[in-house]
Amino acid sequence: MKSLRSLSVLLLLASTLPLAQAASPWSVRLAATYLETTDGSTNGAVDIEIEDKLIPELDVSYAFSEHWSAELVLTVPQKHSVRVNGTKVGYFKHLPPTLLAKYTFSSIRGFTPYLGAGVNVTLIFDEDLGGARLDSYSVGPAAQAGFDYKLNEHWSLNVDVKRVMLRTDVRAGNTNLTEARLDPRLYSLGLRYAF
Repeated sequence: MKSLRSLSVLLLLASTLPLAQAASPWSVRLAATYLETTDGSTNGAVDIEIEDKLIPELDVSYAFSEHWSAELVLTVPQKHSVRVNGTKVGYFKHLPPTLLAKYTFSSIRGFTPYLGAGVNVTLIFDEDLGGARLDSYSVGPAAQAGFDYKLNEHWSLNVDVKRVMLRTDVRAGNTNLTEARLDPRLYSLGLRYAF
């Protein structure tokens, strides 16, 4: 009888093992993102317009707990045309990785909303602006809000909005012409896969 009781306890423990295993803390998201700059400038006589465009985005997330995670936002280098006072003057390329701390709220009928804040480091290179130069990088705060809608155990539909502070001085020779305040908004629609 004692052996039967021990066997029952072992079987009960074994049956709960798959439930006790935690899901992987890793997830990835692939999204189509529309990048829209605000095109601001500290010099009212210099009107800077940066091309808005649709870009691919890949995010890698690691969950530290049920509510807190870190998210690294990546894309491929982007090329943007530049207009000054309505005239096209050239282009520049940039790579804007962003690291965010994210708070995820409890799910409501499959919807899981979240908020995030962190830092963006934009690397600026290969500029051809008719003699003008930009800073080689910009560091600024970033914020996000969005939600996942669970489709099944691994896949979720994701909607996300980010705002990034991206600013760079515009120089011609040794003269500082203005500070370009691009501060893009990023509107994303994608799919998240939880491992």
